[in-house]
Amino acid sequence: MSRFPGVDFLDLDPLLSDEARLARDAVRAFVDEMVMPIIEECHREGRTPVELVPEMARLGLFGATIAEYDLPGLDNVAYGLIMQELERGDSGLRSFVSVQSSLVMYPIYAFGSQQQKDRWIPALGRGEAIGCFGLTEPDFGSNPGGMRTTARRDGDGWILNGTKQWITNGTLADVAVVWAKTDDGVRGFLVEKGTPGFSARDQHGKFSLRASTTSELAFQDCRIPAANLLPETSGLKNALMCLNQARYGIAWGGIGAAMACYVAARDYAMERVQFGGQPIACHQLVQEKLVWMLSEITKGQLLALRVGQLKDQGKARHYHISMAKRNNVWVARESAKLAREILGANGIVDDYPVIRHMLNVESVYTYEGTHDIHTLILGEHITGIPAFNPPERTPKRAARPAEVGRE
Repeated sequence: MSRFPGVDFLDLDPLLSDEARLARDAVRAFVDEMVMPIIEECHREGRTPVELVPEMARLGLFGATIAEYDLPGLDNVAYGLIMQELERGDSGLRSFVSVQSSLVMYPIYAFGSQQQKDRWIPALGRGEAIGCFGLTEPDFGSNPGGMRTTARRDGDGWILNGTKQWITNGTLADVAVVWAKTDDGVRGFLVEKGTPGFSARDQHGKFSLRASTTSELAFQDCRIPAANLLPETSGLKNALMCLNQARYGIAWGGIGAAMACYVAARDYAMERVQFGGQPIACHQLVQEKLVWMLSEITKGQLLALRVGQLKDQGKARHYHISMAKRNNVWVARESAKLAREILGANGIVDDYPVIRHMLNVESVYTYEGTHDIHTLILGEHITGIPAFNPPERTPKRAARPAEVGRE
């Protein structure tokens, strides 16, 4: 299989550190050599390619920004490029690494006790343990603050009750980072596989993220020891901090999916001959689609790169990450649509990667904050007015035309 050529219209490579380029190139080669030969089969069968976990661990993809425990300690731009290349292979693969790194290792590292970190970070980094993140519930996705899962103190432990839904890696996980309401607010807990009262089952019938395991977690009088509380968690804000880590990676991942669709469409257009023996790439309508994709990918690369730089400087804010996630996943969605149009009937078969990316991006467009929710996050930052649940106001009397402009 030929190596993916990359997409770099503005010669952005010189803006990257040597470390970032090496990380990207290593993952690009991994995706070409080990992911692409099996990913369509995994998609068809609806299974996570867990056979790739040891190699991903060897490459240092789990917890790549952590410097302790013999982990790589990469900067955020390098981490973003890793996410880009993984999603160029498949969104499900990027989701696996994103959850392991940003939603499991990060909260344990940031909010856990030394004992929790020493136990779980090395095992998760080596791929010897798999984790999942339990925040979303069947009735509460965009509004996690409405969660119904509870945890109450009971002697020397905690009792959990509730349900989590749409959980990546749920039935594969050895440990779940679970968020629950307590008398002291929302706290994070580590729930280990096999704990009495804890069960997981897979979501079936998915047409998206088929190479990823999606599960429901249930807790019925699930008793966990006090030592499994993440001691530094003090509210929903901690869970949202984890989501910011993941959303940042998704912003890069969206560009990876868009790149895969663009290159597939460009190559196809150059080879597909119609109307007098000319490749369809000679037609203006096809060229317009390719130009749109390349332009938006390039802008998305610049956006992701700048947010990564801000993140490394400690200056990235949640609304910066919302803009990057919102824009770049939209670019991926539109690029998949245009690529499918260029490929015609071939756009719906998995001989080409386009339909798989098109299906996957429908999930990515919605999870980790929907497109509309990120719009409202940005709108609140711009105006200072939260539009999620607008405060009730007494309507003002409509001004008559003659009164407009008067104090």
